[in-house]
Amino acid sequence: MRISYNWLKQFIKIDLAAEETADLLTDLGLEVEGVDKYESLKGGLQGVVVGHVLTCEKHPDADKLKITTVDLGDGNAPVQIVCGAPNVAAGQKVPVATIGTKVFDKEGNAFEIKKGKIRGQESHGMICAEDELGLGSNHDGIMILADDLKPGTPAAKIFEVENDEVFEIGLTPNRADAMSHLGVARDLKAGFAQKGKNFELITPSVSNFKVDKRTLKIDVSVENEKLAPRYCGVTISGVTVKPSPSWLQNRLKAIGLTPKNNIVDVTNYVLHELGQPLHAFDANQIKGGKVIVKTVAAGTKFTTLDDIERTLDAEDLIICHAEGPMCIAGVFGGKDSGVSENTQAIFLESAYFNPVSIRKTAKRHALSTDASFRFERGIDPSITEYALKRAALLIQEVAGGEITSDITDIYPKKIEDFQVFLNFNNVTKIIGEEIPKETIKKILVSLEMKINNITDAGIGLIIPAYRVDVQREIDVIEDILRVYGYNNIAIPKKLNATIANSSRTEEYKVQNIIANQLCTLGFNEMMANSLTTPDYIKLSENLKEEFNVIMLNPLSNDLSAMRQSLLFSGLEAVSFNINRRKSDLKMFEFGKTYHKMPSGYDEIKHLSLFLTGNRKEESWTQANQKSDFFLFRGYINTVLSRLGIDTKVTVLPVESDVFAEGIALAIGKEIIVELGTIKKGILKHFDIKQEVLFADFYWGRIQKYVSTKIKFTDIPKYPEVRRDLALLLDESVSFEKVYQIAKQTEKSLLKEINLFDVYQGKNLPEGKKSYAVSFILQDTTKTLTDAQIDKTMSKLQGNFEKELGATLR
Repeated sequence: MRISYNWLKQFIKIDLAAEETADLLTDLGLEVEGVDKYESLKGGLQGVVVGHVLTCEKHPDADKLKITTVDLGDGNAPVQIVCGAPNVAAGQKVPVATIGTKVFDKEGNAFEIKKGKIRGQESHGMICAEDELGLGSNHDGIMILADDLKPGTPAAKIFEVENDEVFEIGLTPNRADAMSHLGVARDLKAGFAQKGKNFELITPSVSNFKVDKRTLKIDVSVENEKLAPRYCGVTISGVTVKPSPSWLQNRLKAIGLTPKNNIVDVTNYVLHELGQPLHAFDANQIKGGKVIVKTVAAGTKFTTLDDIERTLDAEDLIICHAEGPMCIAGVFGGKDSGVSENTQAIFLESAYFNPVSIRKTAKRHALSTDASFRFERGIDPSITEYALKRAALLIQEVAGGEITSDITDIYPKKIEDFQVFLNFNNVTKIIGEEIPKETIKKILVSLEMKINNITDAGIGLIIPAYRVDVQREIDVIEDILRVYGYNNIAIPKKLNATIANSSRTEEYKVQNIIANQLCTLGFNEMMANSLTTPDYIKLSENLKEEFNVIMLNPLSNDLSAMRQSLLFSGLEAVSFNINRRKSDLKMFEFGKTYHKMPSGYDEIKHLSLFLTGNRKEESWTQANQKSDFFLFRGYINTVLSRLGIDTKVTVLPVESDVFAEGIALAIGKEIIVELGTIKKGILKHFDIKQEVLFADFYWGRIQKYVSTKIKFTDIPKYPEVRRDLALLLDESVSFEKVYQIAKQTEKSLLKEINLFDVYQGKNLPEGKKSYAVSFILQDTTKTLTDAQIDKTMSKLQGNFEKELGATLR
């Protein structure tokens, strides 16, 4: 939010450097993120003064140039200036850019006026035309100023150049009361009062408001008082739509708004001055002479000011005339009912609309305006009529016209102020320091909170309705603290802490262990948005539409549902990186999926892994090698091993339909991991053309199997022995089965099992394959004998033959 310092000074007469005021605003919770300079004219006409042309003679060496002597009013001798303007003459008062002055062209580029020679004659400045100063587009000759001006007068004073400083305030969403210059001035007044400086808050007077004649009455009917608790309106006739005066344009430009015309500019001015949005309708476009505030049938078409036809919802509050919609209330005006250059009479609206309704409508139509920004956070319902009068008087000032109706004010149920009781002991307890009661009362009064009653225990307060963020005792304490000053609270010299006993398998500890391990394996942790598009469920039959958790107030259609799977948000990240030439990816995410089950809402914790691209970066020392399923399975096994559950795991067919090929890992009958290669159809949806491997850990299920026992063993003193078997097996037999049978056959001596070759093809029977498997044997207490080794290998061979039908090649 941008706040003009000059504008702010109209409410509170302070004379401080902008930096000092910015520091106080930040201390008050209105953090100033920067202070920008604003100049209505580039350069602010600095160095340009009124000059008096004393003499003017023809240049001896140029027909179109003249040599002038000019009094600059600085007490020095007149200077010589060579000028090429046809209308320069002795006796004139003219604007002169003195030596060192920077003059700016139409593009904003600066050039400096220097002492120089023109056709052999010295020139000590430049007599300027209006386009050279940015005051217009005329370049037919120099500007001729009024004769009564004194030489040396700065041109900035004559042309009312606006030099301003603008605060960029990072406004928090709860501070709806500070979304205007008046609101910021209120906070400044309270801040200065705490520092012992009492300033008066000056608000614009509307005492001159009066009805000139009652010739144009617009009837108003509010059919939905819940969505429009207060609605005011008045007509103004005989207005002339034209550009706004410079003072009004400068105010708007300073805060980043582009002036439109005098009527619209006034509504924007009052919006940023008082925080009350207004809307002006062309009175001649109000069919039937009646304004109706209501909801309309769902599907009603309406074209807004941006020339887009929108489909209205049954919950949208609409400002209508007798034949149809004119405006989406509090959000956006209509194309046909707005003010144009032909407008001669207007109906001026000022209202308080239900914040929740406006927020839903704005999000539903993807519209965000200055008006909706304020309405949806809650404005002051007590200034609705006052702001209307203020705007009406300003319109009369800049556009002429007469007030031609009484003010219509429909306010059936007054919005009451809040009542809160503040306990002094709670203030001390929360702040951590005792603030004198008189100081507390002074702060509360400076914040326009009325004291209803006071006791030794506390204060009964009436909170103004515009402070929508202060409805509880803790909110009042926060207000007291920010005005008192966080920096004024002493830092305690004693620090108390408690030590809590927690289990080694507490979830966050296990999660950190696995995250660190994956990072050492080259993975990068990601964090995707839990909000996603509901359309992703169409990519998998396992995901059901009725299980979608839909947002009541979504940011957009693409972020309207909670995710049912970590896969699709992960693939978005994969696609994003590949499109930016990062195609070798290892990523993981700890996150939740969300489901609306028949029994209620359910959140499930997952760990997802993604692998795609080459194993290593491109290098001349070795050929590129693609990441594959076996490498990925190795990473999965490493994680399970670190959790101490790898020996409990069995392999099952994968149930998820997102995999082209894959497996599921289970403990007993409970699946804990599903992994495999993603289907090409799903990858195509994300414009991914390379293979992607995905693993989904059911983290909640895994937690109960995590082992806490740590075993320590001495490094064996005795040698290990390796024996190899070449097994001829059916194609359907997996290495997993070989591994499990070997582990069950010999539990004490068998230390490692490794598959180092697989062969299928020539010289093997059809439907067969060959596994070359190595076995590492070791006894930690003694050296193995040949008899022990042969006995173990015979048992292994026998069980392979019995369980798998294996034969030795």
